[in-house]
Amino acid sequence: MSSLYVVVESLKDWKPYYSSQDLIQFEDYLSLPANIRKKARVINLCQNYRYLSRGYYCSLLAEARGQKVIPSVQVLNDLSKKSLYLMQLEEKSLQQIKDEITSDSGDLSFRIYFGQTEDASLRALGRQIFERFPAPILEVELNYQGHWQLRKVRCLGLSELEMDAQQQCFAEALERFSQTIWRTGKKRKRSRFDLAILYDPAETLPPSDSKALELFIRSAGKLGIAAELITRKDYSRLAEFDGLFIRETTAIDHHTYRFARKAETEGLVVMDDPESILRCTNKVFLADLLRVNKVPTPSTRIISDRKKTTLDELEQALAYPMVLKIPDGSFSRGVVKVDDRQALQSAVNSLMKKSALILAQEFMYTDYDWRIGVLNNRPIFACRYYMVKDHWQIYQHGGDETASGRFDTLPTYEVPSAVLDVAMKACRLIGNGLYGVDIKQKGDQAFVIEVNDNPSIDSDVEDAWLKDELYMLVMQEFLHRMEKKASAS
Repeated sequence: MSSLYVVVESLKDWKPYYSSQDLIQFEDYLSLPANIRKKARVINLCQNYRYLSRGYYCSLLAEARGQKVIPSVQVLNDLSKKSLYLMQLEEKSLQQIKDEITSDSGDLSFRIYFGQTEDASLRALGRQIFERFPAPILEVELNYQGHWQLRKVRCLGLSELEMDAQQQCFAEALERFSQTIWRTGKKRKRSRFDLAILYDPAETLPPSDSKALELFIRSAGKLGIAAELITRKDYSRLAEFDGLFIRETTAIDHHTYRFARKAETEGLVVMDDPESILRCTNKVFLADLLRVNKVPTPSTRIISDRKKTTLDELEQALAYPMVLKIPDGSFSRGVVKVDDRQALQSAVNSLMKKSALILAQEFMYTDYDWRIGVLNNRPIFACRYYMVKDHWQIYQHGGDETASGRFDTLPTYEVPSAVLDVAMKACRLIGNGLYGVDIKQKGDQAFVIEVNDNPSIDSDVEDAWLKDELYMLVMQEFLHRMEKKASAS
């Protein structure tokens, strides 16, 4: 039985195109037996998608059968009301490309075929709209009144393509989509599950280097998981996979969070999940979460203004030196140490231009920071990251280069119990994903600095003790979760 269904209301709608073994009429799709493949993909090309129409029911039935369908019912519902889809499309995206749009009038209408447009100047916008509302054919109307405004977005049925040029553009886009989005190659047929690994090949300080990524992919293959590297351009491909592993530095106002949200909505196993990203990437949230739950941390204050009385209170509470942080910094960026009132005032002024709230924290110098890697509330690796020579952090940013201190990696059973205990207590507040807990140790006491939702796992660093077994542990967790999700569906 085919793993891809291209559903049309009538075979006459498909007359301009080459025949396909994946083609099926709506009535035949409706009467498919109950044992149809749950992992099948459905391209719904019915004549219209109005509420309770055949097109609407086609998507509804596909989702009820556990299949991945384009367009989804959520997309159809969102596009049924202008207020719903305007909330999801930022007007600033139109402004960013306004100089690229050429039109002789104040109105512009164009069509998007599986994310492709005929006009090259509209491709960026077309792709952006398609990623928000994946549908085979979209019609977009813009209006220019001093700046471009989105007037309308709607799904078109296959029968509404009347011109040869439109049909040709659609056919080419469908061919590319079916080949790259829902591939059915031999490798995929042998694999039990498909895993997407999101990364940024241009990232300066990625969570995993290229060798580590290769080791993740190799370990996945040994477990029957077909793992594949994807980038932000592959947003519309998420429905192809069973799991998403984020190996790119995360942030809330960022495509990594959108990937996690969409993957979770699509029913994928996601690591790390949106809630973990939300809880870990904002240091203000994390600081309050740890404080309320009595997890030991250096003395911390949340600053909301630059008043003299506020700075006076900081000096009394924390003394010098103290550390100031923006909420969403990473790899020691957005972190400043101040030694006197003048430096404090300057740093607060500078950081509050970036964020309405910043953190002030007691400076606690140690020769190294502990990093405890935790997976599903189980410690899996332990590292000591030493400070850069003649510097107070493990990273030192300057110019185009970033220096880092030395490290050593050791088995978790050699880690002091106080360090492991506080790491596990912090992680239980976040979730059951993959985390890296940064800890400072003073004598027999341990203090949590922060919890990272996608900790660094680099070759010859975090894997120095467990070697390939570290990658296998992560992939085994993905396998366990994907098996559990598959058995429940």
